Amino acid sequence: MSPQNLHAAPLRKTSLLPVVRGRLPLSICLALACVSGPLMAQEASGGPSATADTATELDSVLVVAQRAERVSNGATNLDLDIKDTPQSISVVSNEQMQQFGTDSLNEALRLSTGIQVDEWETNRTTFTSRGFDIENTQIDGVGLPNDWGVVTGAMDTFGYEKLEVIRGANGLLTGVGNAAGTINYVRKRPTNDAQGLVGISYGSWATTRAEVDYSTPFIADGTWAGRVVAAHEQGDSYLRGKDDKRDFLYGVVDGQLGDNGTLTVGYSWQKGQTNGNMWGALGFMYSDGTQAEWDRSASTTQDWTNWDTTTQNAFAEYTHRLGEDWQLKLSYNYRDVENATKLFYAIDYNATGLEPGSNLGLFGYPWRGDDEMSAHLGTATINGHFQWLGRDQEVMFGVSWAKSEANNWEYAEAIYAGGNEYGYIQMPGFPWAGNVVPEPEWGALSLYGSLNQRLKRAFGATHLSFTDRFKGVLGFNYAEYHRDGASYGAAFDQTESHTSPYAGLTYDFNEQILGYVSYSDIYHPQSQTDVDGMYLDPTKGSNYEVGVKADWLDKRLLTTLAVFKAEQDGLATGEGYNQHGQYYYVPVDVESKGVEFEATGKISDNVDLVVGATALKLTGRDGDDTFRWVPRRTANLLLSARLPSYAALSYGLGARWQSDISNQENNGFVVRQDSYAVFNGFVAWDFVPNATLRLNVNNIGDEKYINTLRYSGYYGAPRNYTLSLNWRF
Repeated sequence: MSPQNLHAAPLRKTSLLPVVRGRLPLSICLALACVSGPLMAQEASGGPSATADTATELDSVLVVAQRAERVSNGATNLDLDIKDTPQSISVVSNEQMQQFGTDSLNEALRLSTGIQVDEWETNRTTFTSRGFDIENTQIDGVGLPNDWGVVTGAMDTFGYEKLEVIRGANGLLTGVGNAAGTINYVRKRPTNDAQGLVGISYGSWATTRAEVDYSTPFIADGTWAGRVVAAHEQGDSYLRGKDDKRDFLYGVVDGQLGDNGTLTVGYSWQKGQTNGNMWGALGFMYSDGTQAEWDRSASTTQDWTNWDTTTQNAFAEYTHRLGEDWQLKLSYNYRDVENATKLFYAIDYNATGLEPGSNLGLFGYPWRGDDEMSAHLGTATINGHFQWLGRDQEVMFGVSWAKSEANNWEYAEAIYAGGNEYGYIQMPGFPWAGNVVPEPEWGALSLYGSLNQRLKRAFGATHLSFTDRFKGVLGFNYAEYHRDGASYGAAFDQTESHTSPYAGLTYDFNEQILGYVSYSDIYHPQSQTDVDGMYLDPTKGSNYEVGVKADWLDKRLLTTLAVFKAEQDGLATGEGYNQHGQYYYVPVDVESKGVEFEATGKISDNVDLVVGATALKLTGRDGDDTFRWVPRRTANLLLSARLPSYAALSYGLGARWQSDISNQENNGFVVRQDSYAVFNGFVAWDFVPNATLRLNVNNIGDEKYINTLRYSGYYGAPRNYTLSLNWRF
């Protein structure tokens, strides 16, 4: 475990503060009000059709056509496709997620270029890009609570049409944030015609899954339609004592109100249950400086542990046409997250490393807690077109308001015989069984933390055409943020405000090649505290990106080559423990620069390709050793094809490679993971036109690797299989 690891490991009970789950962090709160340009009520394939100037045609033109051209509902609030957006963007499509069997967001994001999925615990994950944590996460362009950039549990992908990853500083999106990027999850929407899908699967560790997706118009002219999506999954794990169960439900209705309005209303619910989860992960170093090797099933958990998460989202969107060139959009989003946990942590308490031969030296700590967070988000935007320089120009303005409330409780517990003064229990030699430490007799439930947050925001952007080839994106973002609350008796009350500019320029060298340059101001309020328990000042800096985008093969293949540089001053970096046993942070200036490449599209009528690579350099207080858990080189591949002579048979290969990583554990020794590659594949057979049988094999080479060294880590899954059957109707 690294010194930065108090997200997972307390030295005293008071140091449990960073384990609070479901809070609405500052970085995400500043993204909460980031909304799209017109949010469309239907996908490009959906929406009623019409041949006359009727309300039905309005839906087709206002909603469907614009949505078909949109890159991201959370991009610039302007109608820009991927090639014309002066930033690096990747898309993971619903088809790719189905082909490679990625039914959770963690699995799906591993398909994307430049994204590192750090599962440093079984139920908590951090996504990084270009060396920094991705702390701006959105659904349909609306920001989500995402504790310190940490994703809790495995979120199901079945309710999403695609995932959009915008890499680099998100000034072009929100005007605030760090230099990592933004992930936008695009919900499924109703379709024009009645259609559906039923799927079942069975895989390694007795993992079973069932899913249903059905969409239908409600009335003959198709102006109102609905869609319902549901999934159930459960199974054991390669990790000792772990099993999971997940239920997901999503419903959405949209349609027209009068001749000029469209309304969309939706709700989603997910219940995730994990038994035998790890809090923290494995220790890898002996006291003599050698690195330990464990079975891939090794776990520090006890049989009584669990982590249950219930997430609810509700939203309403109304779009109104104001004449031929302008429209207004109003949106409201509600989110509620509840967590119930029983946890067991293992730590090298004396910081000496494990004893060679006996594997003694670890101490355990039990903890139980509940928390709940609710958030309300409201936004109004207006966008339209005007004439300037004899050309059509586009502009948008918006205001937003958001608030969230979070409360966190913990249970008192009995102190075991043999435990030290802080309640840590000396453990037998590792690995141990799941029944070594019985469940404590939990005591009274008490509130130990509360957090209230408010955000007011005003923003604007314009897409200007100076010539046929030379264009620009200019914008600003003003945000006023307030938070108050208390943690273990320490009260806080803070208000901040900032205005951030951003700009991007593009130039079409010819019909195939476009060059771009972009700048974004970095302003990122931070949720981490210093040695005295006070919140750190916001990190500030700048982000630059220069790139070339090119179409190939009659615009079927798009390549992007980007060079980037980001400077973040005062970035929260883990330092150690204060006198109260709480983990604290210090501000550090960090610079990230590098090169990214991606090619995506079709290289023939039967072959689809995504290939990407990132080369990165990070420097800071530790020189080039800053954040050594971040791989400096990564590459990814997705290749899928159909047999030209028998189109019913398809196959694919996915791969991800990363360079070596390392980190320093509490005992001062450095744990290392060499470079490695993981290959996944599938074979699918459409044995009838509307049914597909698919076999997925993950980690084909059965590579053994530590999945991350971010805070702590454990081994990735060995070779595993899934057989699925999908029927479309």
